[in-house]
Amino acid sequence: MNQKTMRHILATLTAISLVLVSCSRETMLREELPEIFPDYIGVTIPAGIAPLNFNLPEEYSKVFAKVSDSRGNSITAKGSYAGFNVKEWHELTKANAGGTLSVTVAGYKDGRWEQFKPFIIFVSEYPLEDYGVTYRKFAPGYETYSKIGIYQRNIHNFDEDPILEGTLLPGQCMGCHTANATSPEQFLFHVRGKHGATVVQTEGNRKWLETKTDSTIAKAVYSYWHPSGDYVAHSNNKIHQLFWTGNNERYIEVYDSVSDVIVHNVRTDQYILSPLLRTDDFETYPAFSSDGRTLYFCSAPKVDVPARAEDLHYNLCSISFDKETETFGSKVDTLINAVELGKSVTFPRPSYDGRWLLYSYADFGCFPINHKEADLWLMDLKDGSTHPLDKANSSYCESFHNWSSDSHWILFASRRGDSLYSCIYIAQIDEDGNASKPFLLPQKNPYEFYHGTLFTFNVPDFTKEKVDFKIRGVHREAFSDQRVKVTVK
Repeated sequence: MNQKTMRHILATLTAISLVLVSCSRETMLREELPEIFPDYIGVTIPAGIAPLNFNLPEEYSKVFAKVSDSRGNSITAKGSYAGFNVKEWHELTKANAGGTLSVTVAGYKDGRWEQFKPFIIFVSEYPLEDYGVTYRKFAPGYETYSKIGIYQRNIHNFDEDPILEGTLLPGQCMGCHTANATSPEQFLFHVRGKHGATVVQTEGNRKWLETKTDSTIAKAVYSYWHPSGDYVAHSNNKIHQLFWTGNNERYIEVYDSVSDVIVHNVRTDQYILSPLLRTDDFETYPAFSSDGRTLYFCSAPKVDVPARAEDLHYNLCSISFDKETETFGSKVDTLINAVELGKSVTFPRPSYDGRWLLYSYADFGCFPINHKEADLWLMDLKDGSTHPLDKANSSYCESFHNWSSDSHWILFASRRGDSLYSCIYIAQIDEDGNASKPFLLPQKNPYEFYHGTLFTFNVPDFTKEKVDFKIRGVHREAFSDQRVKVTVK
């Protein structure tokens, strides 16, 4: 930002401050920024996102907020929290795409108003036109999961709808869901339990699959669509949970005793196998490149787990894939040798424009959501260089990241709020691979939503359109145990 622009912004903020203060002789002007929840100070947002409503600390019984642009247009909110009109917010943000908005906040306590130093919100030049986000939402626990479900949220307002709730399938666990490059036309999720299956929906038609075969070690777990929509890469994992202490920290560790990677032809329901992806090492977290010619995955030399779980380090690897011949390349390339660095790379997510690869970087292991030190890193696929997303990272874990359909926005789960619950954050990625300060997924009344409920969010993803998953017949289909059995080519 150049000095002329900054001077203009400061002048605007000063003018707004004087206008607000002059409204009441009882107003006290504070020199510090307001302590708002969520922390939206200095964030970068897409035009048309849901309003960034916020709360002041509880001692303030009323909040007044004014959001203005440099041309004198403004909107206001007043009440127990700052809740802006959705239409007015959209009009103001869209009129200022690529610019800034200034926010002046006042709180009422002890019989008078206190006005704080104004702050800035940046409105990105990059639109975010996807319908919304999908996620699993549930109360954290280790033994029960009856309330778990997969939900979708319109990010342009506050509408949330269930895709499928676990109460419809009692005794079963709703596993990870995956769409093809944010398109709900090709969508799958896993159901765990006695009546478990992998449910694949393509163009409105769904089938329930038995994904364990005599030639594979386990059912399908972590999945990723080929851009053609004809294939899905899965990992086959035997997953375990461990409660332990190490490195002066308490861990709830998730680890694999064995794991492989396979590719699944969803038209013929056949597996395509390669001995290079089914070694004695631990292979997991597959992801296809944007052109479908490369399969990224993570691989760790086998160690004795759980006894040596801290010595489990995953490299980022790749192998070529030819969908025309349904064959893999003859060698595996190591893109990041995290083993040599004493670190672990997991959850690779290539951008859909083919430019970047986003991944999680932690001290060890394959489940970064449980690692306080886990951060987001970005690889430039043009030259292989990597760097941490410093503005997006925090002192708590960042994980379960995904891209918007236009590859200019990322979302991820983070426990930075209270170190216990994972919430969804969104950040911009610019042309040089730099992240903006992320913002917490907006809610109508943020404090009431995030602190008055016991929900944690994981495996969030953008969805280009609203997911149309018809629940009629789901209970019967699940408990009939009629499954399409995947075979091996």
